[in-house]
Amino acid sequence: MSGPMAQLIRRNLRFSKAFSLSFRMMSSQQEKADVSYTYETLKVTQARDKVLHVELNRPEKRNAMNQAFWREMVECFNKIAQDSDCHAVVLSGAGKVFTAGVDLITACDIRYCTQDAFISVKEVDIGMAADVGTLQRLPRIIGNQSLVNELTFTARKMMSEEAQSSGLVSRVFEDKEAMLKGAFEVASEIASKSPLAVQGSKVNLVYSRNHSVPEGLNYMATWNMSMLQTEDLMKSAMAAMEKKTPRDVVYSKL
Repeated sequence: MSGPMAQLIRRNLRFSKAFSLSFRMMSSQQEKADVSYTYETLKVTQARDKVLHVELNRPEKRNAMNQAFWREMVECFNKIAQDSDCHAVVLSGAGKVFTAGVDLITACDIRYCTQDAFISVKEVDIGMAADVGTLQRLPRIIGNQSLVNELTFTARKMMSEEAQSSGLVSRVFEDKEAMLKGAFEVASEIASKSPLAVQGSKVNLVYSRNHSVPEGLNYMATWNMSMLQTEDLMKSAMAAMEKKTPRDVVYSKL
């Protein structure tokens, strides 16, 4: 399976029958605009309340990434970043294959796959090094440099069982239907929480990944000094006292 990059070169990480969850990084607090999601290579639908489903939509080409895809992917997620009613995104591929070449899964927050899924870092087979994030992100995700080196140098397939045991994916489903159902349920659960709390957790997880523990603690303290002034903390406390769930709370928009 192959897919072009901006210069029409194959992308790195291939995933068959897989999807990822992504919790959007907001640029600033925005009122919801009239957002239209119409693309040539992507299909965007409302999957659940506050959850969008972004589907790679070139099944006849195994969702290979062409020039239109690279342009539309940026445009799509820039729009999502301004949509204050979207709290989570489920990313999947139309048809039987997630994509014929993608670093995309390493950039997402949660990764699931089906039992028959496989991934491979294929670049060495075409005489180049993977160049759009896989070599930078995969070692941090798996935490096993030897395994990353093996996958990169041999371009072999990693099947779903190994992907789960290595930490690349957190759950394996029997088929695509069950996987998407599970994905939407998890996304819906996360989307029901305070967006400020989820966003703050993501920002600090990403920061701590690339900094020391003392630096991460200092950043967290500064973050919470500002975030604890928000209404969401009081709303969550009141909901707990009244034995309500997060779904019953109207949280502030980002």
